[in-house]
Amino acid sequence: MGREFIHTFEEWADDYDRSVSGGDLEYREVFKDYDRILDEVAENARGSVLEFGVGTGNLTQKLMKRGLDVTGIEPSEKMRRKAIEKLPQLHITDGDFLDFPIPGHKINTIVSSFAFHHLNDDEKDQAIENYSRLLPINGRIVFADTLFGSELEKKKVHHWAHINGYTHLLKDLRTEYYPLRKTLYTIFRRHHFVPYFKQLNRFAWLIVAEKNE
Repeated sequence: MGREFIHTFEEWADDYDRSVSGGDLEYREVFKDYDRILDEVAENARGSVLEFGVGTGNLTQKLMKRGLDVTGIEPSEKMRRKAIEKLPQLHITDGDFLDFPIPGHKINTIVSSFAFHHLNDDEKDQAIENYSRLLPINGRIVFADTLFGSELEKKKVHHWAHINGYTHLLKDLRTEYYPLRKTLYTIFRRHHFVPYFKQLNRFAWLIVAEKNE
């Protein structure tokens, strides 16, 4: 998702829950209101759900509490173990946004949290095209992910991370593929989705895209 970042997921597995709970100052703004962000994703999901980047299972828990049937995809073995410790009943398999086992049942919603930015723009386009084939009319993609509203916003956030000495975050901003909102909008429209964007903190946005044809 992309697999080039698999070492990052493995390294984060032990500390991820602490970081998203505000325990890591450098990433505190990235994960501000994390619990509410996951609630927003879960509230917009419906039917049978395919979740990419299960991680340690935080979003999965919320989906399952809502009575939704969840199939999980996660490329990190260490993350998968963490998720299954929390949710022994979870069906989770090795895979990523582009290479995953196709479920043998109908999928109504595809979800993910803080992971889709690990694909470059061409890979994002390919992934959304694949999901358009998988989902029925009115099927949904519901992501919470990091993106920028504009090039100016991107420059301001890079400067903010630099002056605060957030070297690890700044490296992420420079090496991962945080997209522009207009780029994602174009990708979704190209593949017959009507997208809605809502900014939830300095970094994270809710994206709800419904297939209309």
